[in-house]
Order: sequence, then C-alpha cells, then structure tokens
Amino acid sequence: MSKLTFISWNVNGIRAVDKKEALKWIDETEVDFLCLQEIKAEADQIPDTLFKRKFKFQSINSSSKKGQSGVALFTDIKGEPFACEHVDILDEGRINEYHFDNYVLLNIYFPNGQSGEERLAYKLAFYDRFLEHINTLRNQGKSIIFCGDVNTAHKEVDIARPKANEGTSGFLPIERAWMDKLVENGYVDTFRYMHPDAVDRYSWWSYRAGARSRNVGWRIDYFFVSEDLKEKIVEAEILDDIMGSDHCPVKLVLEV
Repeated sequence: MSKLTFISWNVNGIRAVDKKEALKWIDETEVDFLCLQEIKAEADQIPDTLFKRKFKFQSINSSSKKGQSGVALFTDIKGEPFACEHVDILDEGRINEYHFDNYVLLNIYFPNGQSGEERLAYKLAFYDRFLEHINTLRNQGKSIIFCGDVNTAHKEVDIARPKANEGTSGFLPIERAWMDKLVENGYVDTFRYMHPDAVDRYSWWSYRAGARSRNVGWRIDYFFVSEDLKEKIVEAEILDDIMGSDHCPVKLVLEV
C-alpha cells in the first residue's frame, strides 16, 4: 500500500509567512496535500516565492471581503474541485473541496465566534451546514478527510486554561457539544485517536504575554476522517516546532 501525507496550517496571512520565509520547510518535506487557511489574499497575490517546489495543482478560494479569511490547497494529485456555497453562504472563502475516486478532501477555515452573539450564531449554523454536507457525501459512498482551523478546543485536555475560558467562544459548551455531535456522527479526531493520553499539545497560542513560549495554548487545528478510514491512519502529529504564525501546522499520514 502507498501512503498519502497531508499538512494543514492556518498561516494568518500567506504574504506574511512568505516574508518570514516560514514555508521553506515544505521543500524538504514529503507532502501530497498542503492545505492552508486564513491566507488573506486573492489568487494573483499568492507569492511564487513561498517554496521552490512547484505543485501541479492549486485551488485558491478567496473571501469576498478582501484581506480576510481565504483557503488554499496545493497538490500534485489531480482531483475535481467543487464549490461549497451552500455551507459558506457569506462567500468568505472558507472551503476547498476536492473529490477523488473514493474520498473527498475538505480544507476548512471555520468561523470565529468571538466578535459577538451574531457571529457566534453564524459559526454554529456553519457547523451544522458543514456536518449535514459531509454526511451527504458519506451517504453517497465517499470517505471523508477534512482539516483546518475548527476554532474550538474540544475537551479540557485541549486547552491550557479550561476554567478561565469556559465563557469564551472557542470553548463554549455549545461549541464543544457540536464537536461531540461530530464524533457521534462517525468522524475521528486523528491526533486524539493516535495519542489518546497526550497532554499540553496545542496548535494555537495568543500573541500576547508570551503565550507560546509558556505553552499556554489551544488545540483548535485538526484532521478528522470518517470512521471507515481510522484503521488507515499511520501518523497524526502537531508540528509545534514550526514558527511563522500564531498557529502551527498539523499533519496526517494515511495508507491508501
């Protein structure tokens, strides 16, 4: 059997990480799918200096609100891109959806709910639309792989200060309940599946008060797979030694 390697990273501005040369490690990394979130750029603004490697295919979904959100997918494996407007109804550039013979890969930048009640309501509605969508794909016989910044820490073990953040969007009971529902619907958190007892492993740290150096973080970046793929998981890691954003990349390797 062969293996596929997936990397997901919220870069918090693709032009910013380019200036920091923070994606050069991709040239020396075995990766079949590179999924980036929060690129904050149009397709013609994507720097050609990100890395030396030239992927055969790229899919850029930019937000209608310039300088915000946006996702990008780079790969050498030909697939069929699909638009997903019925989930991303505000056209914020939040989803790359790629279809292959037996599986669908989705690269998602889920909404943040911290700016107020209206935005939290939108985030929760987005969650529900997304779950309905992937369930529909699975009912059509597709296996599901999705990655990205989910903007919620699922369990207390996934956040350094759970008690202090009980009232903060990103760790609200209603947000965490949706993640429970996601799991109940047969989707597997690949990192937690491979590392059930891991603690102090995070993927996002505030820029304030030296949070990263003190490892006061949140695990909000994930790879999920449909349950039929869980036995094919070879590796699931958090690449917390890679700098350049307030998030770090996460990795998944699957047997295919």
